[in-house]
Amino acid sequence: MKKIIFATGNEGKMKEIRMILEDLPVQVLSLKEAGINSDIVEDGETFEENALIKARTIHDLTGELVLADDSGLEVDYMNKAPGVYSARFLGEDTSYAVKNQYIIDQLREAKGGERSARFVCVIAAVFPDGTAKTCQGVIEGEIGYEPAGENGFGYDPIFYVPEYGCSTAQLPPEIKNKISHRGKALEAMKKVLEEYLQV
Repeated sequence: MKKIIFATGNEGKMKEIRMILEDLPVQVLSLKEAGINSDIVEDGETFEENALIKARTIHDLTGELVLADDSGLEVDYMNKAPGVYSARFLGEDTSYAVKNQYIIDQLREAKGGERSARFVCVIAAVFPDGTAKTCQGVIEGEIGYEPAGENGFGYDPIFYVPEYGCSTAQLPPEIKNKISHRGKALEAMKKVLEEYLQV
């Protein structure tokens, strides 16, 4: 069976990725499962650049088919911050509970449409021959007034999806995977992989 290394150590992310790619005839390994310990410097200025940096770094180490994603939250009221710095926002080791509360506090005065935000995800694939492909997914929503929900991770508890009337952390995983930025980007990448694997 072919294997794909997904350049992440995030367990929550791996769970979502495996659910979406489960019907492909591949084994999807996290960096840890592939026995790779690599410090990747994400110094790109866009989600796409960072995803490619991660995928290329691990591909150069292994020669395998590598997927990587870069994703983040863009809050319009904060000039699209935290954006590409979402993971490192307010410092590398700051908990998401603190980050989420900070964003809610920043939007104290924001009403209605001023609270608009989106999650963006770009997935990059670097194939064994070194060629690369990227796919992007976006979900539009707004910043909630308080954190809610236990299902997600990261900024999910404060990201409110009006058409579902709840945060992405309150959505059942199968619905979240359909509508989320990562879900959409992965579905697009899945088509690329099906072609590559000829399934």
